Amino acid sequence: MLATTAYDVAIVDLGLPGMDGLSLIRRMRERGILTPVLILTARDSLEDRVGGLDQGADDYLVKPFLLPEVLARIRALVRRSRAAASLALEVGALRLDVQCRTAQLAGSPLELTGREWAVLEQLVLATPKVVAKRQLVDSLGQWDKEITPNAVEIYVSRLRGKLAGSGLEIATVRGVGYRLLTGDGLRG
Repeated sequence: MLATTAYDVAIVDLGLPGMDGLSLIRRMRERGILTPVLILTARDSLEDRVGGLDQGADDYLVKPFLLPEVLARIRALVRRSRAAASLALEVGALRLDVQCRTAQLAGSPLELTGREWAVLEQLVLATPKVVAKRQLVDSLGQWDKEITPNAVEIYVSRLRGKLAGSGLEIATVRGVGYRLLTGDGLRG
């Protein structure tokens, strides 16, 4: 559900059934999900706190806690994430406004479907790194609907057409996924 729904914050306990909280946070970050995470747990060792933050949590609070402190930490996380989300992402001639979900290419509006947006956003956020095809499949799917690797290829093909001539290219990394290349990284 985190892949398809934008939440203001995720509150995670480390002792979850089926999957521990650290694994959940790690999977979120691997999939490019930037939702702020507050860990609420009884685990209070330095190693636990450092490990939680190193795995991608934004804050860590040990039980017992007082509700006013939890609420203040949630407000702080939301405030920081909104400030970050209001920033535009820019790669070459491409500009993405994450908050408004609008795109511009060389100053002109770039029309994108919801899934094209999601693929392009992940590529921009990862630039110049490779985004695994499996990550794109997982992030585009909904909890009740599976997306196929072929569908991802279609979205990438459409995006390639829309970026043609802009100095940006979506390169295929065989057996792995895709990478967004800009001027210097383009093949000659």
